[in-house]
Amino acid sequence: MLEIRVEKNGGDFTFVQEAIDAVPYEESAVIRIGEGVFHEKLFCEKKDITFIGAGIDKTVIDFDDYANEIMEDGSKRGTFRSYTAFFGGKRVVVRNLTIRNSAGDGRVVGQAVAVYADADECLFENVEMNGCQDTLFCAPLPRAERQKNGFMGPRVMTERRLTRQYYKSCIITGDVDFIFGGADAVFDDCEIVCNDRMHGGRMLDLMGTTGSRVASIGVGATSGAGQSISGAGNGAASGTGKLDKDQIDVTERLVNGYITAACGLSIDLGFVFRNCGIYGAKGCEEGSVFLGRPWREEARTVFLNCVCDKSVAPERFSGWGGINKDEPSTFYGEFGTKLVDGTVAGDGGTGAQEVPGNGELVDLSNKNPWVKDIDEALAAELSKRADEVVKCCTGQEK
Repeated sequence: MLEIRVEKNGGDFTFVQEAIDAVPYEESAVIRIGEGVFHEKLFCEKKDITFIGAGIDKTVIDFDDYANEIMEDGSKRGTFRSYTAFFGGKRVVVRNLTIRNSAGDGRVVGQAVAVYADADECLFENVEMNGCQDTLFCAPLPRAERQKNGFMGPRVMTERRLTRQYYKSCIITGDVDFIFGGADAVFDDCEIVCNDRMHGGRMLDLMGTTGSRVASIGVGATSGAGQSISGAGNGAASGTGKLDKDQIDVTERLVNGYITAACGLSIDLGFVFRNCGIYGAKGCEEGSVFLGRPWREEARTVFLNCVCDKSVAPERFSGWGGINKDEPSTFYGEFGTKLVDGTVAGDGGTGAQEVPGNGELVDLSNKNPWVKDIDEALAAELSKRADEVVKCCTGQEK
């Protein structure tokens, strides 16, 4: 197995992409990345590759591409070319580092992906992923796009195939649909934090002014679409009357964001969160964060034995294009969710695994009627299916 070191000074390479390019496709490799901020846009398409950083707070991969950026041919970059790091191929393992997209608020820049995970088997452990709108894309894409050239990017012309992905002890921050896609993806012991879009936390605190389009505009300014950065989403503000993935209708009430936007098929597992902490960043209003909304009609997402704070909305999950829109073809639900006081993650984060588990069970009596009732037996069945994904991604099946 190849061993390659990337260091600011004294390594085999000084850029991560150079190390990736040096690995033959069929060769297994470990790339160890030293301390520092590496301002790079990564593309990795290898059979079996592992990235190991010096620590989640020591090794940072940062870039700032964004969907609304105008390309040389006059077209917009779009969501799926905005990634900081693309991981394709057969198998990828990423440990002990941070990957972020520092473009800024989606109401200004549009979608801005930090991680595009598209390998057949993906394992992310002790990785922090930071962004605003569309932080983590768990491929594949939906079967069909709703807007012309909406999927322009690395996989626009390829046949859709199911990927299996495992996220262990990760921290993921964002706001609008910031964990999205069609993978069978399992999240264990992760900390999931929704930004406070009204007051600029937590993403702006994490990235400072580096690379941020928002920093030069300022909270409360208006973007080219005519919406306030501190106010309404552009569904209401633009007057189009039609909501799409990058729009939030705040005519019903303030919405800070949606944790997930799944697009898998009903026969798939979808997204499973186990023993995770779900929080609004410091300043998030009570009831302003939704656990998810369906990017496509058969979407599946469940939360099992997680904890959350009061920022999570009483409806739990939102419909697409409206909080109370009926979504009968989806499979959304939660089991054993407990409520914790305060905004743990917004004050620096203790890690979900350290949050006391003696909180009261969340009252689900006001959840949307199409959200499933999950009992102990069904939770165990879903968890068993999730374990199969974990075994695959951690190599236990081999």
